[in-house]
Amino acid sequence: MHMEKKKDWWKESVVYQIYPKSFQDSDGDGIGDIKGITNRLEYLNELGINVIWICPIYKSPMDDGGYDISDYYQVDDMFGNNEDLDELINKAKMYDIEILMDLVVNHTSDEHEWFEKALADPKSKYRNYYVFKKGKDGGPPNNWRSYFGGSAWEKVDGEENMYYLHAFSKKQPDLNWENEELREEIYKMINYWLDKGLAGFRIDAILNIKKRFEYGFFEPDGEDDLVFIGKWILNQPGIEVWLNEMNEKTFLPHNSMTVAEADVPENRLKEYIGDNGYFSMVFDFSYTDIDVPETGEWYKQRNWTWEEMKENIYQSQYITQNNGWGALYLENHDQPRSINKYIPKEHINDYSKKMLATLFMMLRGTPFIYQGQELGMTNIAIKNIDIYDDIATKDQYKRAVLSGMSEEEALEHMNNRSRDNSRTPIQWDRSKNAGFSKSDNTWLPVNENYKLINAQSQREDEHSVLSYYKKLVALRTKSIFKDIVIYGEFGEFNIPESSIIAYERKLGHNKILVLINYESTKKSINLGNEFTNIILSNYEDSVINEDGHCTLRPFESIVITNIGDKIDENKK
Repeated sequence: MHMEKKKDWWKESVVYQIYPKSFQDSDGDGIGDIKGITNRLEYLNELGINVIWICPIYKSPMDDGGYDISDYYQVDDMFGNNEDLDELINKAKMYDIEILMDLVVNHTSDEHEWFEKALADPKSKYRNYYVFKKGKDGGPPNNWRSYFGGSAWEKVDGEENMYYLHAFSKKQPDLNWENEELREEIYKMINYWLDKGLAGFRIDAILNIKKRFEYGFFEPDGEDDLVFIGKWILNQPGIEVWLNEMNEKTFLPHNSMTVAEADVPENRLKEYIGDNGYFSMVFDFSYTDIDVPETGEWYKQRNWTWEEMKENIYQSQYITQNNGWGALYLENHDQPRSINKYIPKEHINDYSKKMLATLFMMLRGTPFIYQGQELGMTNIAIKNIDIYDDIATKDQYKRAVLSGMSEEEALEHMNNRSRDNSRTPIQWDRSKNAGFSKSDNTWLPVNENYKLINAQSQREDEHSVLSYYKKLVALRTKSIFKDIVIYGEFGEFNIPESSIIAYERKLGHNKILVLINYESTKKSINLGNEFTNIILSNYEDSVINEDGHCTLRPFESIVITNIGDKIDENKK
């Protein structure tokens, strides 16, 4: 792939997301590292993916899992050094695997040299690299609440009535993008990494870079007398000027793949992901955050339905298709495990795991598989709030207890929705710590079910969740159906049975039909006579009768075509 990258090479990619602390520990300190990733390239190559996205590995005090960067140019000692990263980039290329890193440019760590200089000397140029404002009426400039709870303003020690803005934790001061000199520093850093051979970036919290500052006390939306900051710092007018500037000075000249964490309003989507968009694609949150109330208090889970889920997926597919290109995902480092979110406990099994995989991998867009998802890893039951590492989980727990929940109830909600569910070490085999580390203490506990769910046993089982993911990846990367799955238009397939997800992918006369039974009861449907050839299904003996009649068993998923042979896994 890297030899002669065509313009939109990323459309044909399957991405694998790595949370490096939890992937593979190579030096026995209980924390995953870059050498660990390099040592597992063969596994990733076998899975068939061709891009790896690595969560932040830059120098950081790790207040927010590395999203608080203190030096953009150095790898943190926890993960190794810059030479290890060079080695990973080069060895990955030998497998035709490209590397994406995170780009975090809404804020830095408060331990970044720029911020330290800004604090040390109010008259230095670095004061203008961040957002400092005078307080009002003896308190902060306003009552904005940060994403992680509490005021978005922190008082500056030793200065009267001066505050700095942090949309996230107080150790993550927001950068001042209004300052052209700061923007140039950021573009210089982006180009440094792209020149090194990175294929691009996943871009964090980018829609927050433009702020609409107002003094005052705004109508609170929670028990804490604060109001969510989003209204003033999300999608603000004028942001497009900087996004365009960044694209033209960095990504475009390098033919980079960029995926933005950005909830973009539909009427502006084309600007972001169209042919001349600021980014290659954006993540869509409409079905992955379906269980979160609008206030963001995920300890109060919404009673969502699969009907809603289906509606959100269809709508997202149509909107994205009309405007550009999308990024598909079921899991990431900010989500719990998908099987626990979407499927009732009593129905969690290999059928329901493969059903979810089929639903997501056959949609239009570039799929992102999160580490362990391909094994069907599950949430972890943590017995004590102190064992959690995630800053947001601790805040949600506190707010849950404040709202009147018992500690037991609050903990149960954390077990359901905490980001740490997906951050537990990946389960490689049945040995100590699931083969993740030789240490006696891993940074987060290993899920106790690792002897049942692990890569080694699934590699040896052709019916495993891992083997099924390999088939889905092959369908997108090297089968005769590849072009339909990648470029085919998405459309609903109308059948009277409403509690089924049925969609088509169509390229010219060639079509693929995907049928998904998301319930634990059987469904009978009639497909007519156009679709007869089953390419892939999560039951061994799926059947479509000659008259087009089909019975879908609990959580059955079938991929059918109106053309040709079954998947040819050897066709390059």
